[in-house]
Amino acid sequence: MNKPQHDIIHHHLLQVNKLQHDIIHHHLLQVNKPQHDIIQHHLLQMDIHGKIREVLAETVRDDRGRSRRPPSEADFLRALQCRGIVDDVMKNLHLTQVDRSLHQWADTGSPPKPAAHHVDKDVTQLKKSNIDLSRRCLYLQVLGGKAFLEHLQEPEPLPGQVCSTFTLYLHFCNQRFRSKPVPCACEPNLEEGFLLELHRDGTEGSKMADATALLSMCDPVHLVLIKTDTSSETTLVSSHFLDWRTVLGSPSGKTCFAVELMGVGSECKVPAGVLTVSLELHPPPLAETLSPDIISTQQLLERQRTAEKERLFLVYAKRWWREFLEIRPSHQSKMVKIFAQDENGINRPVCCYVRVLRAGRLLESPRQAARFVSLLAHEKAPVVGGGGKQEQWCTLMAFVCRGKGDCEDHATLLCSLLLGFGLDAYVCVGTKAKGVPHTWVLTRGTDGSVTFWESLTAHRYLHKTIDPDAPPLPLQPKPSSPYRTVGCVFNHQTFLANCQPSDAVELCIFDLQNQSRWKAMSEEALKSVCAPGSVTSLPLLPPLCAPSLDPAAASNQMELEMRFLVSEHRKDLELATVWDDHLSYLLSSALSAYELERCTGVSCGNEEFQDAVRRAVPDGHTFKGFPINFLHRSARRAFSTSLKSPFCQEIVSCRGDHVRLAVRVRVFVYPEDACAVWLMFACKYRSVL
Repeated sequence: MNKPQHDIIHHHLLQVNKLQHDIIHHHLLQVNKPQHDIIQHHLLQMDIHGKIREVLAETVRDDRGRSRRPPSEADFLRALQCRGIVDDVMKNLHLTQVDRSLHQWADTGSPPKPAAHHVDKDVTQLKKSNIDLSRRCLYLQVLGGKAFLEHLQEPEPLPGQVCSTFTLYLHFCNQRFRSKPVPCACEPNLEEGFLLELHRDGTEGSKMADATALLSMCDPVHLVLIKTDTSSETTLVSSHFLDWRTVLGSPSGKTCFAVELMGVGSECKVPAGVLTVSLELHPPPLAETLSPDIISTQQLLERQRTAEKERLFLVYAKRWWREFLEIRPSHQSKMVKIFAQDENGINRPVCCYVRVLRAGRLLESPRQAARFVSLLAHEKAPVVGGGGKQEQWCTLMAFVCRGKGDCEDHATLLCSLLLGFGLDAYVCVGTKAKGVPHTWVLTRGTDGSVTFWESLTAHRYLHKTIDPDAPPLPLQPKPSSPYRTVGCVFNHQTFLANCQPSDAVELCIFDLQNQSRWKAMSEEALKSVCAPGSVTSLPLLPPLCAPSLDPAAASNQMELEMRFLVSEHRKDLELATVWDDHLSYLLSSALSAYELERCTGVSCGNEEFQDAVRRAVPDGHTFKGFPINFLHRSARRAFSTSLKSPFCQEIVSCRGDHVRLAVRVRVFVYPEDACAVWLMFACKYRSVL
């Protein structure tokens, strides 16, 4: 090698060594001693300097044969990258900052800029997305909303101001998503993306779905729009089923269109607003693009098939009803409910609202399931103006997203969960006191016992039949349940109408196989319109979502707010407030026992609580406590409601000698963020004669 070449190589080696030294030294300043030792160990093992010298020598030799121009720094760095030197360094050094800098050096040909004085000590490592790349995915993107005319006069919310919000929920093929809440407006800023897996249960997971297979997937995307006002009250704005298969006709695998959302209930024919939706298939594009005519023909055939099945079932139901009336004319007045309207005003057989629902690890027992359902608030369907009750049986997705519904919604959900736990469960349609229509759940044991479950309260009643032919009793027994009449019972496979002489619950015999007492519908007829996948208009059952709330954090936050409210209340009464933290802590065991009793029906732990309180309250002192249960987490609402009780008022406004106050909040979280909030006020004071 001649002198000029030697000088060039020496010059580049000095530059490379300096670059390496600066980068590595810069990062070693930001890592601790063990990391410094690891880096030195890896660099010694790799002999990085020797490899760089070899690459530099090869680069100079190659360039000498092509031109007399000396190799530039960019040529040399490109050669380092091509020969995998940078990748070798990356594999051996697992430091995020070093990784980023070396890539920047290799890609740009210039050393990285020195880091700022702030060092990110909590380096977040990238996690792999849990997406099966062997399956097709649908990227559904909401690009905004418009024409929500109900909010045309809505003022622009100020920064930090509490305002009403819209939240969009999605369900597709056992996948559920929700958007971030956005302020309500005529043109709400609903911009969110959702990645949906396109697959069918039972198909080969390694097989990529082609256009024909995707076209046969008639499951729609269920969109539910919920409005939450400033007091955390929720309202169902719209429930829409979106057919996504129009994207199969796009050569690019992408399409964009407007979706008109209709109202619900009595407003189901009135537009609520418009969403702009973009659909994109991944990986794009399809090997075979379907023509729009093929897609529309498939959709038409599905609608015709569904309409024919529903027509045949309606014909059968009318004939069955005539036969039922011929048994006894009084059957005309019985509560036999065959069809019910959903939130979109669509008539469906009531059996469609019940499915076998397994909650996985979210619920541990049937009684806990009953407790969960009872925590979803009870609210009758809203109706404009006077008149009778507006009937609306919500789909399960709309019910759980809204977090409240009527007794029918609660009963169908509880029945579905009890079926999932392996019980022989049915929904009962009848009346309670004063002839008020009502629905509840019935389970039958293998020993013939019958238990009623009240879905609104989680109470259970063991049914005891009274024999009308038995001699009169000296004391008239009290009814074993609050239910007065029962007209029919049903689940996902069975519909039975009560054809006994009396529909009074206390006289009914729930021997459901006895055709002289219960007239059954054909199971085949029910299966044709109620079985999963039987008709395309039937919404799929969504899975329950795990709670996102941290119960400890929610309890602490609400307890701090409650202490502040109590202190302010006593300040208005010109009373000082002294808190007893130890006594507050002791109240936890009582609140836990109360919730356990609501779940299991068994009272336990009361003895330990009483013993602890006796030890904490000195001789000559008096202890008073007031527990109360809520279904919301608003401290102000809870405090206002509690003060309506004279017992709570007496504790919070306690006057006396050596008064010490205590308050404890326990938030018990269930699926769908349903909460049981237990609150207990207590005080102790020295008794003065």
